[in-house]
Amino acid sequence: MTVQTAQTRPAISVVVPCFNEEGSLPELHRRVSAVCTGMGQSYEIVLVNDGSRDATWGVMQGLSAADPHIVAINLSRNHGHELALTAGLNLCKGKRVLIIDADLQDPPELLPDMMRAIDGGADVVYGQRRSRDGETAFKKVTSALFYRLLNQMVEVEIPRDTGDFRLMTRQVVDEFNKLTENLRFVRGMISWVGFKQVPILYDRDKRFAGETKYRIGKLLLLAIDAATSFSTVPLRLATWLGGIFAVLSVVGLVYAFVSYFIGLAIAGWTSVIIILLLLSGVQLVVMGIIGEYLGRLYMESKGRTLFVIRDVVTSASSSITAKHDPVLS
Repeated sequence: MTVQTAQTRPAISVVVPCFNEEGSLPELHRRVSAVCTGMGQSYEIVLVNDGSRDATWGVMQGLSAADPHIVAINLSRNHGHELALTAGLNLCKGKRVLIIDADLQDPPELLPDMMRAIDGGADVVYGQRRSRDGETAFKKVTSALFYRLLNQMVEVEIPRDTGDFRLMTRQVVDEFNKLTENLRFVRGMISWVGFKQVPILYDRDKRFAGETKYRIGKLLLLAIDAATSFSTVPLRLATWLGGIFAVLSVVGLVYAFVSYFIGLAIAGWTSVIIILLLLSGVQLVVMGIIGEYLGRLYMESKGRTLFVIRDVVTSASSSITAKHDPVLS
């Protein structure tokens, strides 16, 4: 697989990670194509199949056969949203790159406005939600709390009320592609890269088709990845908890000695059991936090490639089998 020169790059790449999105892809293709065609600039639409279990890959192949602007990438298995997105960012070739989800909650029609912001000097234009249609109150509240808590913990400012929906210059994408960690929080990594990043406000629509892939468990894992990727505050919290309960233990020890010498009968086993359970619980929490960081070190020490690509299909070529090279961009 060759890397295109700057002269042959399309003006715009639209990168779309997909998992079980067969119902959304035709409408996504129609709307994205209409926007890009209306702008009168060369473009490609990079669809990344993240091990879907429905007909997503078949739909991608059909779209690529009919439209030369489509690049369909088939990962060897389900790698997860963050790595599927990373695969698309590694293989896209545009001078400017739009990230958008396949569910059409983020409107591709904002692309012209985002392009004008880039023309005005921005390096990244990220979508910031004013409202979120079709989402439960619980998800809205937990999302708001997540970003506010995360920004209290990290040194890099990660914009609130945002997702992956954003337009970036080639320079930003190239710098992002140099980052090699396996456990990823892409929107945080893009914030870490820096450059001039500006918001564009919009109202988020409800999902066009299918069901959300981010259940409570996945959202919790994403939150853990975000916190441990960009902050050591949880480790400091463990230290503080250990210190606080060490002091309380000393106070309890002094109380026990004083009670003994002045002849007060110490209450039975209930107080002892409560203290033991409390201290044991704190120790387990501390060990769990340390374990999260050790686990990340272990995973990163393997040095495995971020993802494996099974096929890359376009209308101009037959199926190309490829394996990820971390320096390819």
